[in-house]
Amino acid sequence: MDFKLTEEQKMLKQVVHDFAEKEVRPQAAEWEAKAEFLPEDCLKKMVELGLVGMPLPERYGGQGQTALDAILAIEELARVSPPAAHPVFESSVGPVRVIEQFGTEELKQKYIPPVCRGEMSIAVGMTEPEAGSALTDLATKAVLEGDYYVVNGQKRFVTGGGVAEAYVVYVRLGEERGARGVGGLVIEKGTPGFSFGKQEQFMGFRGIPGCDLIFDDCRVPKENLVVKQGEFRKLMTAFNLERCGNATMCLGIAQGALEEAIRYSQERKQFGKEICEFQAVQLMLADMAMKVEAARLLIYRAVFNAGVGLPSILESNLAKCFANEMVREVAGLALQLHGGYGYSKEYPIERMFRDGWGWGIAGGTIQMQKITIASQLLNRRFDQRR
Repeated sequence: MDFKLTEEQKMLKQVVHDFAEKEVRPQAAEWEAKAEFLPEDCLKKMVELGLVGMPLPERYGGQGQTALDAILAIEELARVSPPAAHPVFESSVGPVRVIEQFGTEELKQKYIPPVCRGEMSIAVGMTEPEAGSALTDLATKAVLEGDYYVVNGQKRFVTGGGVAEAYVVYVRLGEERGARGVGGLVIEKGTPGFSFGKQEQFMGFRGIPGCDLIFDDCRVPKENLVVKQGEFRKLMTAFNLERCGNATMCLGIAQGALEEAIRYSQERKQFGKEICEFQAVQLMLADMAMKVEAARLLIYRAVFNAGVGLPSILESNLAKCFANEMVREVAGLALQLHGGYGYSKEYPIERMFRDGWGWGIAGGTIQMQKITIASQLLNRRFDQRR
């Protein structure tokens, strides 16, 4: 078993690291303070570096790289600014992969190339006011009338909502209850009957857009059906890769917090010496490093085993669940180590703490992840409704 990155992957990490330090870090605090979305000029540079659509097929304009390559880039960017990592996240492990894996050739030709050019982003509409962890209780309905699906319903907490140009929307295509009636449609921004709620104001995730999607007799061409009724498993299989991206956001934030803690511990002096000289601080740094490295190995294993495809349910859930808990612990230790400065907005640690906490809610809660892990270990399905 080889735990080493290839020379090409080492070069990729260095290129993205340098970009993050030179182009992102000087602006990251301002984006956070103003809750600004990633500027177009920054996105353009990322496209030029080949960071958008990294694992998408070359025949559609992608880079044809592995999922691990994309994860390495997301990690380096999230280390400095999650909003900067978001375009790589969405174009590499996001819902565009549903289209790439399961869509018709027409859908692939229509949507993947503009994503790779940075001209389009695609978000996913899953959660509803009454369907979060109980996702198969979703009520958004799509009824086929002639050449169009007529969609009615509402999606909540949609990352990218209002800004993304298209959405993979989970809908109920038939009268069957539960997963058997669920499928997926691609719905474009600007489609009549499709509107947005107000932009959410979250504790963290500032600079990453998010709002409700509202469908009122929205007419969607039947050709935009990406996953048929009864193929809900396909949607969730693709979501396993997004969970690895979620975990990598945690990893990047935690790595950034660890770096800040290492730096600060060698600058801050108390009792006439650097605080890294105190054993209590040394133990905190060691705990942080162990947790970060353990998360990194779990994530890398899941995406490496996936290659250019999709990771397993067990490995992706192990990686996400551990990373979701890890980032909260590491960011908390880093904040404590900084003392009052860590609690101040003058330092990036408090932002890392806020951002880190949200990933254990997004994409499946920590508790639901653990139930899934147990289900995989026992090879049993636990029906929460009984």
